[in-house]
Amino acid sequence: MIYTVTLNPAVDRELTVPQIAFDRVLRATGWQVDYGGKGFNVSRMLLALGAESVALAFAGGKSGQLLHDGLRDLGIGVDFVWVEGETRTNVSIVTEEHDHYVKVNEPGPTVGAAAQAALLQRLRDLAREGDWWVLGGSLPPGVAPDFYTQMVQIVQSAGARAVLDSSGEALHAGCTARPYLIKPNDVELGQLTGMRTETTADIVTAAEALAEMELRRAIISMGKAGALVVEDGQSRLLSPPRIVERNPIGAGDSLVAGVVYALDGGQGLWEAARWGVACGAATASLSGTAVGSEQLVRDLLTQVETGALDAQAQ
Repeated sequence: MIYTVTLNPAVDRELTVPQIAFDRVLRATGWQVDYGGKGFNVSRMLLALGAESVALAFAGGKSGQLLHDGLRDLGIGVDFVWVEGETRTNVSIVTEEHDHYVKVNEPGPTVGAAAQAALLQRLRDLAREGDWWVLGGSLPPGVAPDFYTQMVQIVQSAGARAVLDSSGEALHAGCTARPYLIKPNDVELGQLTGMRTETTADIVTAAEALAEMELRRAIISMGKAGALVVEDGQSRLLSPPRIVERNPIGAGDSLVAGVVYALDGGQGLWEAARWGVACGAATASLSGTAVGSEQLVRDLLTQVETGALDAQAQ
């Protein structure tokens, strides 16, 4: 089974406007609402690929109920820990030409000690050998960075494999528990290693330094430049297919979903990363925070180029 954990989910609301301007009233020409948060995005992409998952999260209020009911109606398993307060709403304003956007994220409700203990107990009850657990996203108020450390330890002590996709102190703390796979972007990789990540050669060098932190596997997302895959000191660059980008928000989460989908199906990390890049590109080609269809992913998969990368040649 594949599980996703979203500590700070959101109702994602997108408004489309002719152009973005300040100090004036903007009138939307379109709008849509999606179920947001890294883990939820991963579960939605897995659903599009025909894979089952169970989404765990902290949630509160009417917004939390909207997420619960919406994911359930889509066919995604849900297992929420309810908290006081209201789950956040994140607002995106994008232009009709999809060339500019503004995104504003609320902080989310404060999560108390009892709710945190309840979620950790859910992990202990559910984690089984061979399962995949995607742990991702920002921390809500009240939750310390070492919460990711505890989750990784619980999951992997049961024989399951943890995939960590967070940032800042949460990523650094979670990595101390040696997750099976991490998925930082280039900036987050620099923060994690304390090294430069301005060029491809920089990124390769920083990624190789992960071995000194006892992190065996990583996929570093690089936006339009693709992704760098690192396993046991070996690096490979994946170039993405050409698409007309409409909204890149959530593309990294789709990448994680594609990787876990392929790994769960028995593929090695190199091939799984190709699935991830195709999923990310598929989602980036769509409006809003919609995810790509299985057919679109398969079409793009044939265009993902892969090859060995010599950092010294870059």
